[in-house]
This record gives sequence, C-alpha cells and structure tokens, in this order.
Amino acid sequence: MARQTLSQLLENMGSGSAVALARLMTLVERESREVGPILEAIAPQLGHAFTIGVTGPPGAGKSSLVDGLTTLMRAAHKTVGVVAIDPSSPFSGGALLGDRIRMGQHYLDKGVFIRSMATRGSHGGLARATLDVMKLLDAFRCDYVLVETVGVGQTELDVMRATDTVIVTLVPEAGDSVQVMKAGLMEIADIFVVNKADRDGAQRMMTDLSLMLELKYSNRPAGQVAAPQWKIPVLATQAINNVGLPELFEAMESHHQFLTDGGELEQRRTTRRQEELLARVEYAVRRRLTDQLELDPALARLFEEVGAGRLDPHSASEQVLRSEFLKNGGEL
Repeated sequence: MARQTLSQLLENMGSGSAVALARLMTLVERESREVGPILEAIAPQLGHAFTIGVTGPPGAGKSSLVDGLTTLMRAAHKTVGVVAIDPSSPFSGGALLGDRIRMGQHYLDKGVFIRSMATRGSHGGLARATLDVMKLLDAFRCDYVLVETVGVGQTELDVMRATDTVIVTLVPEAGDSVQVMKAGLMEIADIFVVNKADRDGAQRMMTDLSLMLELKYSNRPAGQVAAPQWKIPVLATQAINNVGLPELFEAMESHHQFLTDGGELEQRRTTRRQEELLARVEYAVRRRLTDQLELDPALARLFEEVGAGRLDPHSASEQVLRSEFLKNGGEL
C-alpha cells in the first residue's frame, strides 16, 4: 500500500469513517508492513476508551451479555466497539462467526462497531492482533471497547493484560465453582457474573464465590496496612432477558471510577504497555530466528545439535544471542 493511501485511510478514520477503520483493522490482522506506521500514527490518540474483557467457559452466555451491555451503553449515548474472538476456521484461518451473525440489532447502528477475529490457534485464544484492533477502536473515539473471549484458560490472562476491567461470566452448572479455582479466574476477575441465574444451583454458586472471595480478603498478612481494595461483586444475571444487566453496568462504572480515583487505572495501563513491549520484542526475535534458519547453515546446524541432544538449549541460546543475526534485518 502506498504511504499516501495509508495516510488517507488514517485521515478518513479520524473523520469517522467506519470503512477506513475496517480496512486498517484488516491491515493489522494480516500483520502487514503498515502495522508500524499505523500504530505510530494513532499512538497520541489513545487512552480515551474504557476497555472491558468478558470471559468465561463456552455456553456461559457471554455474547448475550455483551449484546445487553451494548444496548445499555448506547442508551447512555456512548459509542461502543466490540471485539469478538472466535475459533479459527481450520480451512481459511478466518473467524467462524461473522460480524453480521453477532449482535444483529446493533449491526446497523453507527454508534457500534463490531469486529470478529479468529484465534488462529494462538495459545489462550486471543488473536495476536487483538490489542492493535482495540487501539484502533480507541483512536476511533469509542467510549467503550468490549472484548469477548473464547473458553477458559490462558485466554483469561491475555484478557487481563489487554483490558481495564475483567468480567468473568459463569453459569450454575456442576463443577463451575471448582473450575474458577483451577483456571485461576479468582486472580483476574474484577466482577463475577453468574448468568442464566434462573437455573438450579445459581444461588449456591453465588454463595460459593462470595465465600471464596471472603477467604481471599482474609488472607492478608497480619499487621499489613491495607490499601483501598476493590471488593469484587458477585452478580446474578439473565442476559437474554435483560435481568441484572443494569446492575452489572453500574458495577462496571463503579470499578472504572475506583481505578481512576486511586491511580490504578493508569498503573494498569502502564504495565500493559510495558508487557506489550516485551511481547513484541519476543515475537520479533522468534520470527527473525525462524526466518534465519533457512538462510544461515550454522544456525540450522545449531538447531540440529539441540534436537539431537548433543547440545543443551541454554548453551545454544547463549550462542544465538551472541551471534550477528539479531543485528541484521527484521522489524518489530
């Protein structure tokens, strides 16, 4: 793409063009050479959007929750960006669920921008370009950016690093309380939601979660001066019927205010930017190393030696770091 064309896209996005925004998103998803200039251009415009991660096991009703929250946000005259992470198609690598299938009532609303992204087999379920897409929505001046993930696992840690507030959504099915502990969801949740709360076991799950949270709060070392601490709410919803969603929206806003007042919002964002730097360097080095294998016989032999067990990975990594390949070519 010509630089002038990219500049025009950025200018058009700044003027409110959803078409230009979608084209820029496609460029970052494809990891084109324009990613660097795009991110550099929008960097001064970031920090407006309140970002919310919605995660939980399959079948928890996350999409209905996001749909209902979007309705409430629009009723408050706020603009909304939605990033829906879908399983990748094994044939095309694209998202199995398209933008038009999701959130049909919002599709024609100019105040809502919905983007489905494929996981592409990435560990934890978040597509590699998710953070860049969120940045574009922020630069597009969305007031809220909602990120919906797939499944339970490493994905939740990715969500925590990528958003200001994490909503963990569960359903009152057998074993979900135990799953919370196993998956480490207790450590990342800012708000717990028991969705489909009309089902049997909902009250029991809410009680279990509340007890686990109380235990977490009580484990503070004796004599430690406690900083102001967010008390994680446990809320009941029936998202498909809009039950409990106003209370969830209020809890989100309260958490945002809590983070802002105590300075934690900027602290989280600072940490996120630093972690992004490390992740980008790690990815660039790994990609460059992989590319170099086809060009550098010495490096290829090193890999063969490690694979055969004749050289330990630590010693080999030291050799790689001392080599010249890191100094030549490649882009972050």
